[in-house]
Amino acid sequence: MKKALGLKSPGSKKSPGSAPSSGQGKSKRPTTVGELMRIQMRVPESVDARVRRALLRIGGGQVGRRIESVVLPLELLQQLKQSDFSDQQEYDAWQKRNLRVLEAGLLLHPRVPLDKSNNASQRLRQIIHAALDRPIETGKNNESMQVLRSAVMSLASRSDGSLSDSCHWADGIPLNLRLYEMLLEMCFDINDETSIVEEVDELMEQIKKTWVILGINQMLHNLCFAWVLFHHFVSSGQVEMDLLYAADGQLAEVAKDAKTTRDPEYSKILSSTLSSILGWAEKRLLAYHDTFDSGNVYTMQGIVSLGVSAAKILVEDVSTEYRRKRKEVDVARNRIDTYIRSSLRTAFAQASLYYLVS
Repeated sequence: MKKALGLKSPGSKKSPGSAPSSGQGKSKRPTTVGELMRIQMRVPESVDARVRRALLRIGGGQVGRRIESVVLPLELLQQLKQSDFSDQQEYDAWQKRNLRVLEAGLLLHPRVPLDKSNNASQRLRQIIHAALDRPIETGKNNESMQVLRSAVMSLASRSDGSLSDSCHWADGIPLNLRLYEMLLEMCFDINDETSIVEEVDELMEQIKKTWVILGINQMLHNLCFAWVLFHHFVSSGQVEMDLLYAADGQLAEVAKDAKTTRDPEYSKILSSTLSSILGWAEKRLLAYHDTFDSGNVYTMQGIVSLGVSAAKILVEDVSTEYRRKRKEVDVARNRIDTYIRSSLRTAFAQASLYYLVS
C-alpha cells in the first residue's frame, strides 16, 4: 500500500510506541499486529487486557453467532463488573461511555430511521438518562439489565431492507464514518504523524474486518482514506507533499467509484467531503499571491491538482445539472482560469489601494 501511494517511512523514524533512546539499547518493536494496534490507538495495557477478557467471555456465550449479530457495548456492560476496575469512579465512567455509544448508535444516528412513537427508543432514553445520575445494575438476571437488553435488541434488530441478521448499532451515518476514520488514523506513526507505519498492510487487513459492523464498503473506505490523508497533510503543517499526492491519488479511486453508483446516501457523503477539500484548496488559490511565497511555492502544484480533482468529481459525477444536460465542460481549465483571474483582480486591487494611500 505504501508503495502504491508513494508514501515513505524514513529509517530514522522511531517505531510506534518506542521510547526516546537512552543509549542502553534498541527499543522493542510490537510483536503482534494486535499489540501494534493497541499502541497506535494509545490504549493502556490494563484496559486492553480487561476488554480482551470480556470478549473471551462474550465469545464463549455466543457460540455459533457471528460478531455482526452481537451488540458489543451491551455485552461488555454485562460482562464487566465493578471488581474489574481499579475503583468505582473508573467503573462508573466506563459504564456511562458504553451507554453513550448505545445512545449514539441507536438513538442519535441509527441505521434505520426511528419512528417517534417507538416504545423501545423511549425506554432506552429513560434508562440512559437515569444512569447518568445512578449507575445501573448489570447482572444477567437483574431487572434493569433485562429492560436495557430488551430495548437495545429491539432497536438494533430492526431490518434495513437487507436479508442479513446483523445488528445495527454502529453503522448509522455519520457515526460509522467517524469511528472508521479513527481506525484509519492507526496507520500513521504516533511518533511522526506524517509517516505511515511499516505494517500498514497488516493493520489495514484488520481494520477492514470491521466493515460488516460499521456498514463500510470499498467506496466508503476509499473516500474516508482520501479524507484522512488530506487531513494529515493539513494538520501536520502542509509541508509533507507525499501526503498531498497520496490524497490526490486516492481521489482518483474515488472518481472511479463515483462514476459507477447513483446511491443517494453515498452521493451526499461524497459531496460533503469533496466540498470541504475544494473549499480548503480554493481559499488558497483564489488569491494565490497572498498564499504562496518562496518558502512554500512548491506546494502550489499539488494543491491545484487536489482542488481540480475534487472539482471534477463534484461537477461530472455529483452535479445533477451536468448529468442532465450532458454538456462537455473542461473543469480543469475552468477552475485554473478562475484561480488566475481572481488572483490577478485581488493583486491589482491591493496595488491600487497601495498607490492611493501612499
